[in-house]
Amino acid sequence: MSMNRREVLKAGSGAAVYTALASMGFFAANPAMAAWNKAAFETKSIADTLKVLGVSNPANSADVVITSPDIAENGAVVPVGVASKIAKTEMIAVMVEKNPAMMAGMYEFSANAPADVSMRVKMGQSSDVYALVKADGKFYMTKKEVKVTLGGCGG
Repeated sequence: MSMNRREVLKAGSGAAVYTALASMGFFAANPAMAAWNKAAFETKSIADTLKVLGVSNPANSADVVITSPDIAENGAVVPVGVASKIAKTEMIAVMVEKNPAMMAGMYEFSANAPADVSMRVKMGQSSDVYALVKADGKFYMTKKEVKVTLGGCGG
């Protein structure tokens, strides 16, 4: 019989059952989720980011599409989506050029998973948003300018 966390809490006395199961490691974190490229998230320029990721001369591709507003009224919550139509997409990275730390997110995909991500980013000022895609061992990139009317980084 398979139970999820919610069913376990309903069946037992709530917090007591949850605490007991947590102490036994029932809700243990997946160690693979803790792996991330810290150096990539500390870069300050496109060139530095590409260097850290081991990328040289990514090809421009119309098969990588960034969806975001052309003008964002509030830079604190700018919706950004990236979709890759390139077969065997392994990774998508989203970068905001003029942010203090330009890497906004990096997503890895299992084989045959749909390569489509959505997130909200903070933008202190108008900037180019870049999407870097790794597919079948090759890198592709595209960019889109997003104008910000009210800065999100203290502005």
